[in-house]
Amino acid sequence: MVVRRRARAVLLPLGLYAVSILVVGYFLHEAENGNRGLEAKRALKIQAYNLQQELDATKADRAEWERRVALLRSDQIDRDLLEERARVVLGRVHPNDVVIINP
Repeated sequence: MVVRRRARAVLLPLGLYAVSILVVGYFLHEAENGNRGLEAKRALKIQAYNLQQELDATKADRAEWERRVALLRSDQIDRDLLEERARVVLGRVHPNDVVIINP
């Protein structure tokens, strides 16, 4: 009887400590590697950086196209752009042009 009480007095706290350590370990693991953990946060930051770079490139491309369209719409049309556009519309090429045909 006395042995059971001592065993219970020793094993019960050890069991509770073991369970609490396992619970804390689980939460630490999920905090690092879970769906909303630190690894996921790092991956999202990398993805956001790549998307920001793509957005900046797209904005620059759009600004370039807006500039070219503005040159075509203004009162003074840029001769080079007019010639380039006329060649595209008419399907003509200059004898000194290099033509690359994409299949």
